Amino acid sequence: MPKADFGCCGEKKKRKPMFDVLKEKRINIVTGHYGSGKTEFAVNYALKLAGAGAGVSIVDLDIVNPYFRSRELEPLLSKYGIKVISSSVDSPALEVPALSAEIFSAFRNDASHVVFDMGGDDAGANALARYHRYLDNKPYEMFFVLNANRHLTKSAEDAIKYLRSIEEASKQKVSSIVNNTHMCGQTAADDILKGQRLCEEVSARTNLPIKYTIINKKLLNKKLCSIINNEVFPIDIYLKKPWEI
Repeated sequence: MPKADFGCCGEKKKRKPMFDVLKEKRINIVTGHYGSGKTEFAVNYALKLAGAGAGVSIVDLDIVNPYFRSRELEPLLSKYGIKVISSSVDSPALEVPALSAEIFSAFRNDASHVVFDMGGDDAGANALARYHRYLDNKPYEMFFVLNANRHLTKSAEDAIKYLRSIEEASKQKVSSIVNNTHMCGQTAADDILKGQRLCEEVSARTNLPIKYTIINKKLLNKKLCSIINNEVFPIDIYLKKPWEI
């Protein structure tokens, strides 16, 4: 089982116990530019929750996105007791019957945590909007995963525009930012720091906190961690290259 470790390089002053995170929000929504790595965050976040002893489900609303989707990891996730809820129909014009009825269980079971892996396209946002009446009555965290290497989120102005468009389509509000500036296996520390600077600018303009900075465990070191002021989220499972999917 994955360890519930949100710290970096053994520096306890920047660590937040996973059980504190469990108490904050039971419903978590992950969104961002397609190809931003939002699914890798959703998957790793679900694994952290499961590692802390929580019952966890992932709802895959990454409907038409051709990139890495959480339902593709169902065999792995099921080994850790994580239930994957997804719809079999890939269509940009979703109707309520096309979405799994199991999604409603995410709102009814107060003892279980749920991670919505929401596509960064209109179809995913519109799918989430179907449930706004349920979400409006429950506390939730909505992460905006920001990757400075994606073409529609390279500047703060563009990133905010993209963020607002997702909010409008989904009828929900982003509550925090996650820096996930990766280039698959070519990721370097400079990529992460470039993303961090962009996240800080977006945070300053929107008053949204930066919740995590995602770093592949191979790149973790004290020097890099010391530059980042918010929590570091180490990951093992990361974005696939398009030709590997």
